[in-house]
Amino acid sequence: MPRTRAPILALVAVTAIWGYTFVPVQKALDAYPLFAFLAVRFAISGLVLTPFAWAPLRSLPRAGWAAGVLAGGFLAAAYGFQTAGLELTTVSSTGFITGLYVVFTPILALVLFRTPVPAAAWVGVALALVGLALISGVPGGSVVGNVLVLANAVAQSFQIVAMERFAPRYDARALTFIQMSVSCAAFVVIAVAAGQVQVPDGAQTWYALVVTGVFAGALGYLVATWVQSRETAARTALVFTLEAPFAAFFGVLLLSESLGWAGWAGCAVMLAGIVLSEPAAAGVLRRLVPARP
Repeated sequence: MPRTRAPILALVAVTAIWGYTFVPVQKALDAYPLFAFLAVRFAISGLVLTPFAWAPLRSLPRAGWAAGVLAGGFLAAAYGFQTAGLELTTVSSTGFITGLYVVFTPILALVLFRTPVPAAAWVGVALALVGLALISGVPGGSVVGNVLVLANAVAQSFQIVAMERFAPRYDARALTFIQMSVSCAAFVVIAVAAGQVQVPDGAQTWYALVVTGVFAGALGYLVATWVQSRETAARTALVFTLEAPFAAFFGVLLLSESLGWAGWAGCAVMLAGIVLSEPAAAGVLRRLVPARP
């Protein structure tokens, strides 16, 4: 295998895992409380990352800790909205709506940093809204669930902008560990407040926790960080869009979801908007990232 292809192929494998995890998570939430699941999931991710992050954490300055906590807050909000929405809507819808963070990122950069937004990004937003309207009517879907997943896409956009701004300044392993730890702490507090404190039980629940905590969470983010250090933002963002079709594929294959013509049309329109906006998002993020010394 040519060495230059290894990072992209590794990232494709990660997006396949991310798309697949919607299936076991949806099944696990039928038997285990939402916030307890998220707390345990991020606890597992943090434990797996500890050996990699311990040394960088010891030398991380206060500003780096603050950056990690900020990004971790956005990450926790994203996963909270996404998982809550997944309880109410389909795996296919969740995957495609989550991918809208590529569309929202340039808009967010305009609001926060007054970064000019290319015309392609606005077209992508329009297509995304049309696709969202079509996909909201699929069998087994939910308007409330889709809105929650949409909120997740917005929160992910905040997290992406934060990480693109701070990652070049601080160690990625340390930042990732802090984000996982902040997310875990936030969901522990919410789980306790909601009375959802209980030990995971059953093979199905533990399978979902291990897949999301180890493979999709800790290892997935480490691979993504490794790839982003070797590939352009444009190529990386384009591969990230594969999470949506992978989610739809596994939803149809493993859960027998039926999208219907409106659902498939919505997915196609939404994916077109995501792909169209991807170069705009990458260009905006390149302008946001400070040059390395």
